[in-house]
Amino acid sequence: MNYVASVLFLLSAVGFIFGLRMLRAPATARKGNMVSAGGMLAAIVGTLLVTIDQGHFNTLAALTVLGGIAVGTAIGIPAAKLVKMTAMPEMVALFNGFGGIASLLIGWGQTQEAVAHASNLAEVEDKLIALTGGQPNVVTLATFLAVLIGGITFTGSVVAWGKLSEHLTSKPVLYPGQNVVNGLAVLGSIALGIWFTMQPDQIWLLYIIIPLSFVLGVAVVIPIGGGDMPVVISLLNSYSGLAACAAGFAVNSPLLIIIGALVGASGLILTRIMCVAMNRSLGNVLFSGFGAVSTTGGITATGEKKEARILSPQDAYFVLEAAQSVIFVPGYGMAVAQAQHAVKQLADLLVKNGCDVKHVIHPVAGRMPGHMNVLLAEANVEYDQLAVPEDINPSMESVDVAIVIGANDVVNPAALTDKASPIYGMPIIEVHRARAVFTLKRSLASGYAGIDNPLFYLSNNSMVLGDAKKTIEALIAEFKAED
Repeated sequence: MNYVASVLFLLSAVGFIFGLRMLRAPATARKGNMVSAGGMLAAIVGTLLVTIDQGHFNTLAALTVLGGIAVGTAIGIPAAKLVKMTAMPEMVALFNGFGGIASLLIGWGQTQEAVAHASNLAEVEDKLIALTGGQPNVVTLATFLAVLIGGITFTGSVVAWGKLSEHLTSKPVLYPGQNVVNGLAVLGSIALGIWFTMQPDQIWLLYIIIPLSFVLGVAVVIPIGGGDMPVVISLLNSYSGLAACAAGFAVNSPLLIIIGALVGASGLILTRIMCVAMNRSLGNVLFSGFGAVSTTGGITATGEKKEARILSPQDAYFVLEAAQSVIFVPGYGMAVAQAQHAVKQLADLLVKNGCDVKHVIHPVAGRMPGHMNVLLAEANVEYDQLAVPEDINPSMESVDVAIVIGANDVVNPAALTDKASPIYGMPIIEVHRARAVFTLKRSLASGYAGIDNPLFYLSNNSMVLGDAKKTIEALIAEFKAED
């Protein structure tokens, strides 16, 4: 049985590797999910087989695994079916947190088992060797890392969920000496971890490290503004993988090490992509308090109120009907309005009308990595219509109409012109260079990052105010009326 389990674990690792690779492209992402799910199934079956030790079936262990599967299924299926697409970032944040707390519990449970019925350090070390076959200090170091990173991931993810769901303020929460306090907490955790690594029989140290890790998780995420949540989610995803990897070393599980390393590395790579997309360093994201700015609400330096041009959907239709090139720029507003299916329908009508259509997605659009890609894939938008900013920006002057749907910061021209702007230097989708821009928003309010957008007041921009889905449906109705 152990041989069969080892083969299943190997197949599981291969499934995760290939599944992750297939997630790189929209055309293969769904198959990648299925391959990864197959890998997880192989891992679960292998774990059940491990409960059969030398021909003796460990009923308690098997029931524990099956009970975990039942509870996870009872929670996971309704969550996946009932969650709104606007709430997807919050759900991903919570899933990251669950991964972190699972690693923490694995590390704590391993040490608890080793310390039970042991009267001194030597007996604890012997028990760790018997449990894992590894060096006691290596095991306790891995346990400390699993507990620390897992705790930070758990509470940090809960705070991220709170900010995304607006149960907590999306603005950075700052106080004097914040970075110093956080740094001292990190140093204290490391000192306690070194002590625990050398003295694993002193399990009381874990009971200090665990709450300290929870506090650190809150302290790390609370000063980060809502505009940086996509980066935070990808970073917390990486943390959950690193915690799982450490837990794998703690319990001598090669499969858990491989899976954790894959998640940790992919999360770090994605985090770097996010930072490059914003032209900011990770340190700037974590410690700058980005988003703690006041907005001017369309008022110039001299106190003059700027005026935006307001356009009705019916008037916008006449411009679109004559357009030969149209780009859609989706943002969180599209998710809020659940407008992706209407966008697909309007795009199909434009193509039928002889128009070239592209959907341009900024890497940090929405509130989690890939948020807009998920929405457009749900609406079955053709993959060849998807584009990234660097595909479109060089020829933006030839675009007849750019339709911005609830996006704000990723099209803000202040990133190119205003050195005082918090987003100065961030690569954007340069829709302000298009011949005409239709910005679909509920109001002229600033975006999630709290920064005013000069695009609203440019001569080639028209604000089409209202619910994005209703606005696009009105445009669709105009096209159909002509038919």
